[in-house]
Amino acid sequence: MSERVGVFLDRDGTLNVEVDFVRSPDALHIIAGAPEAVRKLNACGVITCVISNQSGIARGYLTESDLALIHAKLEAEFHVYGARFDRILYCPHHPTEGIAPYNIECECRKPKPGMLLKGAAEFHLDLRNCFVVGDSVVDMQAANAVGATSILVQTGYGKKALATCTEQQIPIAFVAESVVEAMDFIVDHVGRRTHNA
Repeated sequence: MSERVGVFLDRDGTLNVEVDFVRSPDALHIIAGAPEAVRKLNACGVITCVISNQSGIARGYLTESDLALIHAKLEAEFHVYGARFDRILYCPHHPTEGIAPYNIECECRKPKPGMLLKGAAEFHLDLRNCFVVGDSVVDMQAANAVGATSILVQTGYGKKALATCTEQQIPIAFVAESVVEAMDFIVDHVGRRTHNA
């Protein structure tokens, strides 16, 4: 199995400010320190992927073309700080709401691990060596489903998610104030593992 480390990052509430459906590039506002934090992962040779539920497409709030423009802005904002994503994966579906062909039961919508499995296959990753960073219960559930290390940030819906995970006994490996602390935790882990190799 691959020893490469991968980090799968939720988007809304983790990398950018949660606004209840980002519908245009103008509504995308990056969380302070996020680009510099991702740059640290890049410098360590860690595969870095975004995994995002985007049911706004199924609901008709935006199109996949609109989303492409939003993600272009996301990548541009991070590039300014020398940070990059190896891949941006998203699920446009919703199982019960919205318009065809997106209103389906799929395998990619978190908490299902479809996006994690797709990223792992593309980059030849063992998900047990990977991290999932997000602000929601479904991020933690997706991580747990594949044996990845779950990190819950306290931005976005993080505080509410922490309460729910505690109440429902959903495992969380690490709770971070923000993606900045989460990335420091991962970089420290990667550094120690490299040192002990």
